[in-house]
Amino acid sequence: MTTTERDAAEETVATRYAGTRVPRVEDARLLTGKGTFVDDVQRPGMLHACFVRSPFAHATIGSIDATAALALPGVRAVFTAADLNGDVVEAWHAVAGKDVPDTPRPPLAEGEVKFVGDPVALVVAENRYVAEDAADLVDVDYEPLPAVADFRRAVGGAESGAPVVHDAYPDNVAGGMGGMPPDEELFATAPHVVSERIYQQMYVPVPMETRGMVAEWVSATGELTIWASTQTPHELRAFAARLLGIPAQGVRVIMRDTGGGFGQKVVPMREDMCILLAARRLPSAASDARSGVALKWIEDRRENLMSAGQSRHVDGTVRMALDDDGRILAADIDFLQDVGSYPTPYPVLTTAAIGMFFPGPYRVPKASFNYKTVFSNTPGLHAYRGPWQYETLSREILLDCAARKIGMDPVELRRINILRGDEMPYFNPNGMPYDNCAPADTFEQAVKILDHEGFRKEQAEALAQGRYLGLGFSAYIEPTGAATGHLATEGATVRMESTGKINVYVNGGSAGNSIETTVVQLTADAVGAAIADVASIQGDTAVTPYGAGTQGSRSGPMTAGAVHEAGSILRGQIVAIAAQMLGVQADEIVLADSRASVRSDPDRSVGFADIAYRSYYDPAQLGGVAATLEATARFTSQAMIHWANATHVCTCEVDIETGHVTLTRYIVSEDVGPMINPNVVEGQVAGGTVQGIGGALLEKLAYDEAGNPIASTFVDYLLPTATEVPPIEFGHVEIPGPGVGGYKGAGEGGAIGSPPAVVNAINDALAPLGVTLTELPATPATIVDLIERARKDH
Repeated sequence: MTTTERDAAEETVATRYAGTRVPRVEDARLLTGKGTFVDDVQRPGMLHACFVRSPFAHATIGSIDATAALALPGVRAVFTAADLNGDVVEAWHAVAGKDVPDTPRPPLAEGEVKFVGDPVALVVAENRYVAEDAADLVDVDYEPLPAVADFRRAVGGAESGAPVVHDAYPDNVAGGMGGMPPDEELFATAPHVVSERIYQQMYVPVPMETRGMVAEWVSATGELTIWASTQTPHELRAFAARLLGIPAQGVRVIMRDTGGGFGQKVVPMREDMCILLAARRLPSAASDARSGVALKWIEDRRENLMSAGQSRHVDGTVRMALDDDGRILAADIDFLQDVGSYPTPYPVLTTAAIGMFFPGPYRVPKASFNYKTVFSNTPGLHAYRGPWQYETLSREILLDCAARKIGMDPVELRRINILRGDEMPYFNPNGMPYDNCAPADTFEQAVKILDHEGFRKEQAEALAQGRYLGLGFSAYIEPTGAATGHLATEGATVRMESTGKINVYVNGGSAGNSIETTVVQLTADAVGAAIADVASIQGDTAVTPYGAGTQGSRSGPMTAGAVHEAGSILRGQIVAIAAQMLGVQADEIVLADSRASVRSDPDRSVGFADIAYRSYYDPAQLGGVAATLEATARFTSQAMIHWANATHVCTCEVDIETGHVTLTRYIVSEDVGPMINPNVVEGQVAGGTVQGIGGALLEKLAYDEAGNPIASTFVDYLLPTATEVPPIEFGHVEIPGPGVGGYKGAGEGGAIGSPPAVVNAINDALAPLGVTLTELPATPATIVDLIERARKDH
């Protein structure tokens, strides 16, 4: 179809679903317990896997005796590094690329274990119970070595007296980067300079469903089928093919329902590698030579907290120089990030985002950054909703500290410096090209929703009564749908079936971001169908076109582009057949509610069911018009970044005797462009916000000095509940982005903005006591300790 024909076809659509609060398609299935998760998958003769994991944070591995385990009835195999690791052909991830020099990542620990929970052996048995019993019988001879769990002590390695995690990195530094050097003369002469050391603890995504996989290898055909809890089915397919050295067409990945990922399930990890490698090695017990052996691994919660990886964990010094009026003159960040033992994927470049984004949504003339990524004897760094979140945490805490130092309300300080829409495009001093956004708009909307003056009056009255109320703001700008590497393209297939119903095929699945719903809305609009006539098929690499999956807040803008491309082609096909059936020109056809009608005579129409019947069952009557009612297209984004932004506002009350924090109000004003479905957007914002609140107040994946985990169950790893989170109030600004529909991503923002808003509210409440919290989480014990120290100092 030519460009002119496509433009004409686009004018034929009259129905509009995008922008409305369509109920979520997946809710009926999920809320009635009819979802299909990996652990629901059952295969004939399926075997079960359990890992033998290290009890030491650092030790050499001597002998591994599996005799007792293999003697246990029902045990089929015990694999060690000697069995599996040598089978790896390639093990790189698309998000980093094959040419990046990656950090170590063996499937099973080889020679040494690097953290408590490091997988040492894999037991395969007839059921999970036997596999777990057998894992306890595997006798591993360990020789403990000194460990370093605190990444801040690890820098320098042996030269600084710290144990070395990987011999190839004797200073324990995986890598680092520096931007422009700081303007020290400006910092020395500026009217106001504020500097703080800000520490963010290690905490993790904690998906509702832990990691899991079923891998079935058919040796006769060399085919591998994988059922997985993943955010990226096509990348898992490609990774499995590379890992095993087999053609990609021999691998099929099926993703049904996924109980959350939040970044933890973006790329295959070491345990996934082990299951894929082991599945191919298992002999077939089936009589049919074509049958395979399926191997299932389901991670338990303790394993997830102990071994699935770690997130955040940054320590840095941040500085800001301001003039007499509170205008920012320069900003500098110098930080270390813990990458654990086996970061997945390559951490050095992704950590650069913290430095690059540090100026945030503000007018910052000069910025500088420097960082190192540091190995430690803890699990490896992995992605978590806004992996660069520390830039917002540290900057926004620093801004409130600056406001108090200058004697200015934090609202006024932000108002002076925040970027306006009429300043776009704006390049931050690190070269980030902001556009199609107006951070000042979300900020002012949030201030209005709050009633700033009213709160300050209430706060003063409460203080007079001995109650400590606080107000915290946080503003950020984030890249969504970044069009780099394999993330720059997304495919979709849209097909009218023989019944006239529409199926849309996209790569992702039900991972909690409601793509099932939004893609149906977009497709109904694209082809002029009634929304009840549209369904989605997702997460099966055998039938869906390639896509990079759920990551980087990309699903909205990229899927919209793919559906638009494919839908435009199908719409032209529908119009051509309808025009032939109705005896008019194509430009006279209008599509709406699954019918094609004549623009000048709406009573002359034909339904999609009749169009499909003619195409599928009576194509000879089409008079030379193509019978095709299916289109596949690959959308390639021409927009490098879709910039979303938001302002978070938190109010709280702090009990200064117990240190307990009660959040009293929470407001988010966010610009993610036009909303495909406001219910979905608000759900994404709320989910991320709650995770950030947990990170601010409760969650901490803690280790003792020897590297032993001390928060490996929900008894010690505390999660937020409904009692910690007030109702979230939403404000929306809809500034179209540069892509199809103007849509921007919405997945990560809530988790970025909420921790500093909560911390700033606490610090505002405690300001009369001279307390400033700069080390997370803000537990009651931490708060009481800070108050007691402040009292002693005064």
